[in-house]
Order: sequence, then C-alpha cells, then structure tokens
Amino acid sequence: MTAVLAAGCVLWRRSGPSGVEVAVIHRPKYDDWSLPKGKLKRGEEAWAGALREVLEETGMACRLGPPLPTVRYVLADGRWKEVRYWAAEATGGAFAPNREVDEVRWLPPAAARALLTQDRDAELVAAALRAVPGEVTTPGAPPPPTAP
Repeated sequence: MTAVLAAGCVLWRRSGPSGVEVAVIHRPKYDDWSLPKGKLKRGEEAWAGALREVLEETGMACRLGPPLPTVRYVLADGRWKEVRYWAAEATGGAFAPNREVDEVRWLPPAAARALLTQDRDAELVAAALRAVPGEVTTPGAPPPPTAP
C-alpha cells in the first residue's frame, strides 16, 4: 500500500509590535480544527502543494519559511499519510468559506495550540515558533537560541 502524500503550513501573521497570530481552520466534514494542508497532486512538489493548499483553504498567499517536522500517521483505511510542513508568513488575501473549510480563526499561538484537535498539530505550532528566530516570538518568552 502506498502512502498518501500531503503538504501544509503553520500560517502566521504579525499581530502588533511583539506578537503573532496563527491561522487555524475548521473542517466541517470532520468537525475538527486543523492546520491548512492537503494531498499533493500527481507530480506536484511538496512546497508547491503547501502553497496551493494554504491558498485554497484560507484564501491567503504566503511566503514559505523554514521546513517543520514531517508528520506521519495511519488513516482509517490502514494507509499511511505523510505530511510535510513549513512555517509560512501570510502575505495577503482574504478568506471565503468553501466546501472544505467553513471558518478560519487567527489566534495567538497558545490559543491556537489549545483549539487544534490533534496534538501533532499543536506541536507543529510550537516548532514553527522555534523555527523562525527573530520573526515569530511569543510575548514574554525568552528569545530563541541563535545558530553559532
């Protein structure tokens, strides 16, 4: 059985001088809160699929940042799903409800992590905050370490 390949992003935007917000999507089909992601089209590069899925699900264009951990899990039919993620800064756009996503919420990172249905998605938000030093910070948190 072949794995289902997918890609997505932890989409973030600046919120005031010292904070950020993370986009969390509601999928009515599953009645869950998730990060924007989706299956790759045949021959599609993962990074291109991530950009496409963010645009389709949130209406937002974005700039890819650092890659985040790849997530692997078993689907209900027994197949593996492998999702490659990136931190991505929103650069513009507007959400319009669609058949896959009926709501997008922009939340502070802690609130986003609490709302996400899957723990693995909450862990990706934390990874995104660590992956973009100097760009994404949590107010009151110590600064991320810098590379030597």
